[in-house]
Amino acid sequence: MADVKLTATTRTEFGKGAARRLRRAGQTPAVLYGHGTDPVHLALSAQEAFLALRTANVLLEISIEGEKKPVLALPKQVQRDPISPVIEHIDLLLVKAGEKVAVDVALLLVGEAERGSMVNHDLTALPVLAPATNIPNEIEVSIEGLEIGAQILVSDVVLPEGVEANADPEALVLSVVVIPVAEETEAEEGAEGGAAEAAEGDEAGE
Repeated sequence: MADVKLTATTRTEFGKGAARRLRRAGQTPAVLYGHGTDPVHLALSAQEAFLALRTANVLLEISIEGEKKPVLALPKQVQRDPISPVIEHIDLLLVKAGEKVAVDVALLLVGEAERGSMVNHDLTALPVLAPATNIPNEIEVSIEGLEIGAQILVSDVVLPEGVEANADPEALVLSVVVIPVAEETEAEEGAEGGAAEAAEGDEAGE
């Protein structure tokens, strides 16, 4: 995964009021921590940060004003405004080249299962340990030709080189089941409706 370069300044004012003033000025408050270092409070360009965080697990190369070398970081927690497309705060984890980090990577299904079947997802993203500088954007899972009743476990997923699963190997990723036909669906709904009417009748009798 290619890293995205950002610039940042350190900030000395904290609290909700300071954060609001920062956002009004087109900046996003952030805090950088990790590797036993003291947290560093930063201000990022709001537009640059918003664009960068459209990609999951994006590796950020951050040049901090006054520092000689940029640092590498991963977004660990992003607080977004519930209404407007605004990032309110970002927690950044300091990482180093060569180390592995725990992240969730989206699963991409490829191929088609048996005709007349449907796929039930138990996991849409897989927890993994991946090199900080080479986190996959997604992990492909082939369902080509799978028959009804087939299952894929975590241990069945083929992972990119250098990436290892960070979940129970026996955990279910997906299963292939029969598509419910209209008659079965209507029968189930009818049974539920009958049970509800019977319950109402019992209540009325009381």
